[in-house]
Amino acid sequence: MFVCTVLPTYNEEANIDLLVESLLNNQKGSNMVLIVDDNSYDGTAEKVRNLSIRYNRTNENKVALIQRRNDRGLTTAIQYGIDVAIRRYGANIVTWMDCDMSMPPEDVPELLAPILEGSADIVIGSRWISGGADIAHGFMAQTLSKTINYWAQLFLGNDISDYTSGFVAAHTKVLKTIRMQGDYGEYCIDFLCRSKRNGYKIVEIPYVCVPRTKGQSKTGLNLYDYLIRGRKYIGTVWRLFISNQSV
Repeated sequence: MFVCTVLPTYNEEANIDLLVESLLNNQKGSNMVLIVDDNSYDGTAEKVRNLSIRYNRTNENKVALIQRRNDRGLTTAIQYGIDVAIRRYGANIVTWMDCDMSMPPEDVPELLAPILEGSADIVIGSRWISGGADIAHGFMAQTLSKTINYWAQLFLGNDISDYTSGFVAAHTKVLKTIRMQGDYGEYCIDFLCRSKRNGYKIVEIPYVCVPRTKGQSKTGLNLYDYLIRGRKYIGTVWRLFISNQSV
């Protein structure tokens, strides 16, 4: 199994070295890291180029960079990376995660294990099952996340606890069928719900979301930001619920 980890970046110069090195050092077998950068104005791209020089000394592609000059956005960056991982590099499994070190790279092998064992098609890191936690965000953000996930469980099924995870590993047979859609984090709700409805097996493993130590957060900065994003999440859940009722 060839594993490709897609990292969507925008101004993550402070974290990208450690994240890429940790991902490569903690995984065994054939794997690579593909960075999809939305034309960062800091030194993210240059650091990735230096990493590729260091790691691509053999015929193996361990680190690759894609710079998007015109397109922007988390969802399209992830989908672009997935397409390249499958079509150009022949990945069998694709993983993706945030680049702020809040999702521990040393936990990626645990995401991969159920897929490699054949017991899952998709594995997500969950903050809201036993053994998981979110110590990265304050009371307001945690309350919003729990509320959205409660709403999603109520209307889409309680077999998933963290619909907004964003810490994902998936077999490419899923990714060739289900494409990412939506803005920011609600893409994950949509992806998991549609995958489940298509009969793919989803497994959750616990992880602890830890605080960003370097760089600037891309999450909400105030109550208004959280409410705007929360409205989109709730709207996505309702759309998915209604679409299933009309089938």
